[in-house]
Amino acid sequence: MSDKVVHATDASFEQEVLAYPGAVLVDFWAPWCGPCRAVGPILEQIAEEYGGRVKVVKVNTDENPAIATRYNVRSIPTILLIRGGKVTQTLIGSRPKAQFTAILNQELGAAPSA
Repeated sequence: MSDKVVHATDASFEQEVLAYPGAVLVDFWAPWCGPCRAVGPILEQIAEEYGGRVKVVKVNTDENPAIATRYNVRSIPTILLIRGGKVTQTLIGSRPKAQFTAILNQELGAAPSA
C-alpha cells in the first residue's frame, strides 16, 4: 500500500479529514468487500499522482462504525470528496480511475502534475 494513503479511525477522522485544509478523498471500505479491494489500488495511484493536492484517507467501516453512520454510509465502497469539512461529491460502488480523476480535475481545476 502507498505510504501516501492515510488510515483514519472514529477518533482520528476529525483531525485527518475535517481539519485538513485541502481536498480529501475518503474511502469507506471493509476487508471482506470485493469491490472495495478493486478500488483500493486506484485510490493508491491517485494518492501518488495527486500528492500534495488531494489527501486519500481510508476508513474501515467494520472497525469505525461511528464515522460511517455519521456520513450515512449504507453501501461500500462509498467514496466522499470533502473540502473544508463539507462533502462535495459522493461516489458509491467501484468506479474506473477515469471517473475519479474527472471529478478531482473538476474540483481542483486541473489535471495532476505527474
